[in-house]
Amino acid sequence: MNAPSSPPNARPSILVVEDDANLRIGLRDNLQDEGYEVAVASHTQEAEPLLRARTYDLLILDVMLPGEDGYSFCRRLRAGGVQSMVLMLTARSLEDDIVRGFDAGAQDYLTKPYRLRELLARVGALVRRAGGAPPTVMSFAGFSLDLGKRALSRADGSVIDLTRTEFDLLAFLLKHRDRALPRGEILDAVWGRDVIVDPRTVDNFVSNLKKKLGWTSASSFTIHTIRGVGYRMELGSAAQER
Repeated sequence: MNAPSSPPNARPSILVVEDDANLRIGLRDNLQDEGYEVAVASHTQEAEPLLRARTYDLLILDVMLPGEDGYSFCRRLRAGGVQSMVLMLTARSLEDDIVRGFDAGAQDYLTKPYRLRELLARVGALVRRAGGAPPTVMSFAGFSLDLGKRALSRADGSVIDLTRTEFDLLAFLLKHRDRALPRGEILDAVWGRDVIVDPRTVDNFVSNLKKKLGWTSASSFTIHTIRGVGYRMELGSAAQER
């Protein structure tokens, strides 16, 4: 099953094959937020024409699919010459099931329910092995946030000193810009699910971020406070404080 290769300098590409609509859409949205190019399919018959049309850096493949299961599909892809990295997702966690996934040709295997941060870390590692690389620099309103170097700089090259938590908070807000983010979701993503922190801590860190970024009502970005919920970051013309 040979397919045209991706054009040079293209964003890393991922095909998600998942029959659960909520999981499929959630994976697509989260991966797109990370900067990947994402296609989705609900079963193997829907995935095959996508794989014939192009080469993907990574396939995220659910094991329990309607019709042909993920194990059989992965073996068939390997027999057909498909070299994309494969990450299998399944509720099956027995050792025999995991070994079966690797024997079918998968590079990694993650059991459900999975933690999003772990999944994204595994995706990043597999994409790097495939020769691609997740985007590492996020630009906004005259600033550049380098995720690899963990550095925030202005257009003139000067660096703004951020704490580890401030950096992670800014990266999370940027990745999920234009979305209303509850304080609890921000705490889980930035501080961690196992860390007990007062939800109002987020307010203090957002305030500090605005100061370090020199935010004013004329800035082309803002971090809106959504009363009773949390925050939403906006860029460009939509970023006038309301």
